[in-house]
Amino acid sequence: MRRGRSKALWVLAVCGFLTLATPARADVVTDWNDILYRVSLIGGASPQNASRVAAIMQSAVFDALNGIERRYMPVHVTPPDSCLGASQGAAVVQAAYEILSNVYGATATAANQQPTLDGRYTSSMADIRSRERGASVKKGIVCGHDVATAIWAWRSADGFNTPLPPFVGVAAPGQWRSTPTDPYPGTPQPMASLPYATMTTWVVPDHAFFQILPGPPALGSPQYLRELAETRILGSRTSTARTADQTEGAWLWAQGTAPYLWNTVARQLIAARSEDSGHDWDRNDWWRDESEHRRGDGDGLLETARILAKLHVAMADAVIGCWDQKIKYNFWRPITAIREGGDDPAWTPLFATPAHQDYPSGHSCVSGAATTILADEFGDRTRFMLTSDVLLGVTRTFRRFSDALDDVKNARIVAGIHFRTACDDGTVLGHAVAQYILDHAFQRVR
Repeated sequence: MRRGRSKALWVLAVCGFLTLATPARADVVTDWNDILYRVSLIGGASPQNASRVAAIMQSAVFDALNGIERRYMPVHVTPPDSCLGASQGAAVVQAAYEILSNVYGATATAANQQPTLDGRYTSSMADIRSRERGASVKKGIVCGHDVATAIWAWRSADGFNTPLPPFVGVAAPGQWRSTPTDPYPGTPQPMASLPYATMTTWVVPDHAFFQILPGPPALGSPQYLRELAETRILGSRTSTARTADQTEGAWLWAQGTAPYLWNTVARQLIAARSEDSGHDWDRNDWWRDESEHRRGDGDGLLETARILAKLHVAMADAVIGCWDQKIKYNFWRPITAIREGGDDPAWTPLFATPAHQDYPSGHSCVSGAATTILADEFGDRTRFMLTSDVLLGVTRTFRRFSDALDDVKNARIVAGIHFRTACDDGTVLGHAVAQYILDHAFQRVR
């Protein structure tokens, strides 16, 4: 991870679940990234499924653009001849449109959003055709189609669609079992997103890579008892020890999925980078020191696509690793530990407990991966502001990505849904995944 010098950059990351932050400058890559998250929301995708779809689409967009410029190692698709001389914009739109149509279109089991996708596709292509040669646009369409088809075939065999029997856990001390949904009563559910525990990885070699965590603390150990007390006291719905700032932080980080939040931050940083030449920062050589060697053609489409693909592939592999470890350790959630351990049978967390194991924390795994990628790209000492359009007046500011990561971990504890080791070790796994990707993927070839 590279550490940058301090700079006067503030990023507004709007994380409400009804609207996405609008970047200062839009292009076909960020336009279709925006569409990606909108249709995921309308389609009711889980955080894990939204992360997988985002990685598929952003990989297709990147490999299509890279097939034209041939500057980096591809995610999966060796640059096809069909991409030579192709329109960048047409390749992006075609690749993104085909991936999203496969997931959320006419054959989707969720809400059919094909009319919306068709309308956006027609509008995007009309704009491109008004500015580019017809032959180039035709080549771009073929390029985007070829790459999207190859990416879709690859990830369609990743195990996502493999039927698995429901897993409701084990009724034994320390073992996860379907948890109550208090404070919003409902029927306890089987483990969510079970296929991710055995899903084919994206960049890391295989599931053996994830076997780096020591596991949760032993029941009855001093560490376990400390963490049990911490979550019981701070994470209770009626806690008087939890501060207003801690409560606000917990809700703020929960107002969007982890991939959505970090994607929004990334887009704002990309937009700020592209506009930086017009500002007179106190230390205006920061961008040059930290990132000029990565930018290639400055604010070009390929560079934007590279950052988004790298971010989403890292988060997707972190999800797979997290679910691998959840199944391995099958550690119970605080609500079960506190109620069934005899300490407080009526204890209720601030948040409803998700239907999967405590260890490691999913948000922490994803955030550990995301902050590692973004810190490498922009420098750890990047200031940004996190706010929400559904929590009016609530704002959190961060001087570093590492500060934001600590805030994420604390937020899950004071929400009453995790123990501290689950959050600490989740970030360790996410960082390891992202560092492997930084070392082995998206490398410059010319």
